[in-house]
Amino acid sequence: MEVKTSLLDNMIGVGDMVLLEPLSEDSFIENLRKRFDHNEIYTYIGSVVISMNPYRSLPIFTPEKVEEYRNRNFYELSPHIYALADEAYRSLRDQDKDQCILITGESGAGKTEASKLVMSYVAAVCGKGQEVNKVKEQLLQSNPVLEAFGNAKTVRNDNSSRFGKYMDIEFDFKGDPLGGVISNYLLEKSRVVKQPRGERNFHVFYQLLSGASDDTLKKLKLDRDFSKYNYLSLDSAVVNGLDDAANFRTVRNAMQIVGFMEDEVQSVLELVAAVLKLGDIEFKPESRCNGTDESRIKDKNGEFDRRQTEMCELLGIEQSVLERAFSYRTVEARLEKVSTTLNVAQAYYARDALAKNLYSRLFSWLVTRINESIKVTRHKVMGVLDIYGFEIFEDNSFEQFIINYCNEKLQQIFIELTLREEQEEYVREGIEWTNIEYFNNAIICDLIENHQNGILAMLDEECLRPGTVTDETFLDKLNTICAEHQHFESRLSKNSKFLTDHSLPHNCFRIQHYAGKVLYRAEGFVDKNNDLLYRDLSQAMYKANHSLIKQLFPEGNPAKVNLKRPPTAGFQFRASVGTLMKNLQTKNPNYIRCIKPNDKKASHIFTDSLVCHQVRYLGLMENVRVRRAGYAFRQAYEPCLERYKMLCKRTWPHWRGPAREGVEVLMADLPVPAEEFSYGRSKIFIRNPRTLFFLEERRRQCLQDLATLIQKIYRGWKCRSHFLLLKKSQIVVAAWYRRYAQEKKYQKIKSATTVVQSYTRGWQVRREYRKFFRANAGKKIYDFTIQRIMQKYFLGLKSTMPSVSPIDKSWPANPYRFLDGVHTELRRIFHLWRCKKYRSQFTEEKKAVYEEKLEASEIFKDKKALYPSSVSQPFKGDYLEISKNPKYQKLHSAVDEKVLLADVVNKINRANGKGTARIFLLTKKSVVLADQKTGQVKASVPLPDLASVSVSTQSDGFFALRLKEVTSVKGDFLLSSDHLIEIITKLHRTGATAADSEQLDIDISDEFLLQFKHDKVCVKFIQGAPKNGNSVSCKRKNNRLLEVSVPTTA
Repeated sequence: MEVKTSLLDNMIGVGDMVLLEPLSEDSFIENLRKRFDHNEIYTYIGSVVISMNPYRSLPIFTPEKVEEYRNRNFYELSPHIYALADEAYRSLRDQDKDQCILITGESGAGKTEASKLVMSYVAAVCGKGQEVNKVKEQLLQSNPVLEAFGNAKTVRNDNSSRFGKYMDIEFDFKGDPLGGVISNYLLEKSRVVKQPRGERNFHVFYQLLSGASDDTLKKLKLDRDFSKYNYLSLDSAVVNGLDDAANFRTVRNAMQIVGFMEDEVQSVLELVAAVLKLGDIEFKPESRCNGTDESRIKDKNGEFDRRQTEMCELLGIEQSVLERAFSYRTVEARLEKVSTTLNVAQAYYARDALAKNLYSRLFSWLVTRINESIKVTRHKVMGVLDIYGFEIFEDNSFEQFIINYCNEKLQQIFIELTLREEQEEYVREGIEWTNIEYFNNAIICDLIENHQNGILAMLDEECLRPGTVTDETFLDKLNTICAEHQHFESRLSKNSKFLTDHSLPHNCFRIQHYAGKVLYRAEGFVDKNNDLLYRDLSQAMYKANHSLIKQLFPEGNPAKVNLKRPPTAGFQFRASVGTLMKNLQTKNPNYIRCIKPNDKKASHIFTDSLVCHQVRYLGLMENVRVRRAGYAFRQAYEPCLERYKMLCKRTWPHWRGPAREGVEVLMADLPVPAEEFSYGRSKIFIRNPRTLFFLEERRRQCLQDLATLIQKIYRGWKCRSHFLLLKKSQIVVAAWYRRYAQEKKYQKIKSATTVVQSYTRGWQVRREYRKFFRANAGKKIYDFTIQRIMQKYFLGLKSTMPSVSPIDKSWPANPYRFLDGVHTELRRIFHLWRCKKYRSQFTEEKKAVYEEKLEASEIFKDKKALYPSSVSQPFKGDYLEISKNPKYQKLHSAVDEKVLLADVVNKINRANGKGTARIFLLTKKSVVLADQKTGQVKASVPLPDLASVSVSTQSDGFFALRLKEVTSVKGDFLLSSDHLIEIITKLHRTGATAADSEQLDIDISDEFLLQFKHDKVCVKFIQGAPKNGNSVSCKRKNNRLLEVSVPTTA
């Protein structure tokens, strides 16, 4: 995104209306339209910001934008609300000037969003820290709470503020926020009981019914159905893009952050529920015996009685007390007390008055409670005013009259402060001040607020007057007293020119405001100004057990009965506006004028008539004229010289002296009349926008010329650089090519020289041996040829030699037949050498293992089917770890020699062929069989007594130890083991190494004889079908035959 370094750079339309030329209402509107079409929603009038509501999100409020406008001059970048917020914050922080930001505009123009943007910007640029962040969060979270209770959906705006808000944000000496104070003005409480078509009640009612949990609604005795409540309009209950349930959760969270206790939140929700319940109370007329009418609460099958009971339970008030307050009115005058009955119309008036007062006082209590959480001792202050703009409707009543009066006062202070600011700057800069003619609306303010003859004073006087008081009597009084006022018009005015003005109805009057004429309907002025709540209702509310209700109705305390009539709404608002004006006059003002481009709440639509109407009543044209009455543009000397120094040869490219002298030299060199500008102490003042545009046009032409010059120089530099690069590359390429050519030439000469040398040596040799050629040439050639062949053979054998692995059987092919014997012998020698080399790597233990494996191979290879599966299994020897296992400690101590093999075998019973587990131990001198459980030695056979060992050719683990002579009555042993190959191999090796024993015979056969006691039994091995999980089975067939069935393997 392109970053602008000045307000005048890349300007769409005119960024500052003061520079608009020519100035007219049409050009003003057209400039706003042009900027709006290009998403430029902000425009300046001097230091005033005009804000157009885009009705959509724009990428101009990002954290990057905040940093872009931080600590920048107001006119340094394109117009933005952040520029105004930064200017106000820096003035407050660095110059200790209290600031106020006045945000005005009609409903839907974006005032609330503008105030949020200002607060969020200040929160983003001020200091950091846990306590500071907590204060910032509390200030920001006060907005959702006040919006829920003070905003509503209107025809013009889905989130319209129905109250005026002024917040003073307080800062410490470092510019960090400490807290704040909120003031509210003129809540539209009539909306509680009645809403225009297409509009809603305040948000909080819909948020409560949509977002509260079922348990909460049950406690508040509410139902989610909006149609059950008379105070809620149904035609706009649901608003597109507004999630009431989510907003309710946001409000609850915001109240917690601001500092509301849980019981306080519950009390607030109970009062909101009570207001809804109030609207469902209906009345019926009853006639008394004296002929007067009175009202009673209507009861339809107990339904309304139930609702009344629920409301009384929420408020903690007795039902009979509330019923009497709705049926009677007590009037006290000194020592007399008169009680009168209320008819149905008066009862409904009392009900609605109670609902409006209850909600209005609750809202005021919320503001006070928020202030208690965020209020601190006064330090530096920045005020933010978000209030209604000027309102002109088809039907204007008391509310519009009060709002427009407030805007008249704001316009008055705006003109005064703007002129004062202009005059102070002129005096500060040493420029002669010239009086500026402008429309002073003080005469309109006096018409409204004059304490004797003002409209508000007469309205109060009429409300306090005894006798019959109506809106007609009030209008008659206005016609009598204000008839000669030039800004007041009515049908019955003494001025005869209005007698035939049929645009003025008889019950209306018209006021010529600064923003235009507004027609007010007098109907309802008296009632709305009175804003009466019967004392009986106040006292009934005070009797409630609800703690918050007692705080809201202090006048209901019987011990503090005040017979003085309460102040009217007009009097209260006039006093509030007066206090606000005094507050604003002590601060440096900053203005944001909000405008909505269309009534459809749609983006990209600009309605000229609507915008023109708002421009008029916001007084923007008047604002421009006041600003342009003196000097339209002013700028400090340094940025002015920096911007326009290229227009003069003496100041370009660098001016070495003071900036003011440089500007004087620059302006003297330009064809600009002297009366068009003046020199201040730190700024140059330009009277007419045409002069500024002339400077801008000359600057644009110079920049184009400079750009052309820079492009020319750059292109020349680029071409020269490219040429030099090509030249350097050509030299490098040529050098490498010459080197390559010389190398090729050298190789060619070398080759030719070699050929010549070879021919020369051949000639010399032939000449040397010519005399011996016939006798010895053949033998020498043969020897030389054989030598060369042998040399070639050995070199080829060297390059094709196989790996040194003993199992590698590859060997290069013999290229010469006469070397077959040599080739074979070399292969044998090489194999022996690599076997020796492989064996030299063995340790003694590994060598013993391989020797055992080799011996097992010699005994069983191709003889025993079990052998191939044992090749990959290492011979462990001591499988029982007999020396370490405490279970076999006794057995180990009984054997004196070193145990070579320890394993569990099965000793086959000769009677039934069953196996019994035995521990098999092999030492250097004997074979020991012991009981597996007890470790008791059952048999010990010295190795010399072993005649042979018999095994089958199949994959079973049976083996027989055959003795030379019967040393015991039991005879030979038939055993079975999973490690048969290892056991037989170790027996064979141990028997061979014993000094006093002969070589042990190994008999491999599927049928052999064993000597059991005195009988000889034949053991026969057969192949059978797999049974019992593919295990080997042994059965005794008769007294002379044991049959071992070995499962066939796949």
